[in-house]
Amino acid sequence: QVQLVESGGDLVQAGGSLGLACAASGNIGSISAMGWFRQAPGKQREFLAEITTSGSTIYAASVKGRFTISRDNAKNTVYLQMNSLKPEDTAVYYCNAVIRAGVLNTYWGQGTQVTVSS
Repeated sequence: QVQLVESGGDLVQAGGSLGLACAASGNIGSISAMGWFRQAPGKQREFLAEITTSGSTIYAASVKGRFTISRDNAKNTVYLQMNSLKPEDTAVYYCNAVIRAGVLNTYWGQGTQVTVSS
């Protein structure tokens, strides 16, 4: 059984910074792409960033230059460093990962709440 567990969500003031982590565990063969999404109340889940095994990254326009995705392959962990946070960044943040555990599947974490106060 594969699990993704996020951590680091918190309440932060606008202009502040916050770091999220997401660790994968279980019967993992290999992990390819890992990413972050978020979902605000009443809105669809939104792509934020993705990182490949080799470290190539892509970002949504809404967070490019403010958020940085990174990963530690030895720890099966992906990170999201968020700077210059805005109230509109308030959402539940989810990580996902494409993992081969026998077969190839996309797994999701349970989400962590980030609230940015004005």
